[in-house]
Amino acid sequence: MAPTPTPLVEVCPVANAHNEWVALLVRGASEAIDGATLQALFSTPDLLDAVAPLDCIVVLDSPAVLTPSILALLTPHRVLLAVRARALAEEGAARRVSDLQRDGFRFLLDGAAVSGVALPASHGVAHDYSAPVPVPVQASLPPLSGPHLAYGVDSAASFQACANVGFDWFSGDYALTHLPPQSGGEDCSTRKRLLTLLALLARDADVHDLEHQLKQDPALSYHLLKLVNSAAFTCGVEISSFAQAIGRIGRRQLQRWLQLLLYARQHPDGPPNLLLPLAALRGATLEALCKRDGGDRDAQDMAFMAGVFSLLDRLFPMPMAAIVAGLPLPRHVEAALLRREGLLGQRLRLAACGRPDPALLDAARVEAGDWWHARLHAYHWAIQVARNV
Repeated sequence: MAPTPTPLVEVCPVANAHNEWVALLVRGASEAIDGATLQALFSTPDLLDAVAPLDCIVVLDSPAVLTPSILALLTPHRVLLAVRARALAEEGAARRVSDLQRDGFRFLLDGAAVSGVALPASHGVAHDYSAPVPVPVQASLPPLSGPHLAYGVDSAASFQACANVGFDWFSGDYALTHLPPQSGGEDCSTRKRLLTLLALLARDADVHDLEHQLKQDPALSYHLLKLVNSAAFTCGVEISSFAQAIGRIGRRQLQRWLQLLLYARQHPDGPPNLLLPLAALRGATLEALCKRDGGDRDAQDMAFMAGVFSLLDRLFPMPMAAIVAGLPLPRHVEAALLRREGLLGQRLRLAACGRPDPALLDAARVEAGDWWHARLHAYHWAIQVARNV
């Protein structure tokens, strides 16, 4: 029997009001998810383990696709089912949802309910903010149920509007604009120092010069040592100094941690930066695709760097061209960051898109199956980064 082709689906992170990833939203890339797509996705070995401890929210047009063979693949306490509210008007649909709730499944009702149709006793609400339909008012969000998810939230203003009416989980490109305020003082100095360190590392500077830069910023030193000693990057020996960090993990790994620290939270008691896991996701995706192609370590490093650096213009109040000018980057990396040129640029375009289509995949020379596995690996890594920085 021929293997089932890997379906194209949109996978997007879901964050709470504290900027912490809590789930991944899965829906059809161009149409509703059917039973074959669910079967293919959740037959992936260790899918839920790879994204743990995050939940998966699957958007369905109807509970009718939830056949016994598919339900056997789903873990009730890890999978939330977002069902179109209008589907409850179908014969037997409301009873089907109630039966699955008794089996431990959680439901979000997506969209406006149909008048006269009984709703489940306990459920969350989902709303596609990008759709031209009214946002539910706070009184219509069940106060003792939840979570309540707003997706397609593409600006800081939209995020605030959804939060104001009671939504507590959010998904969309608002993460690219919903940033902590730039103080222009200590935070700006820290990031400039990081860029200086990255430039020194790229020029193979002496350890003394690197350590001198780092010691000027105690907060940066703390974040670096915390990251290097975290569960995600442990090397088996506790590292207590910058020189030891270089000796134990090497310049290559150190350069990666410094790249990620550009996006670390600005204050120890402040919320996480939403850009951090997104940058880690892009970097890990491009690296995985490069490795799949047989790229050597240097090529993988450049791919990772391009992915991480692709969000710097969202972080700094300056254009990407000005940022790139201060870093000694290879020409193909510059071309990818500035103009999305070359194979790396096409893959960066793909990595930045939550809903890939065949044309994007073809331009990036990536098969759907390779894309799915690279993305799953990247999500696993980005989740660990977010929990340890």
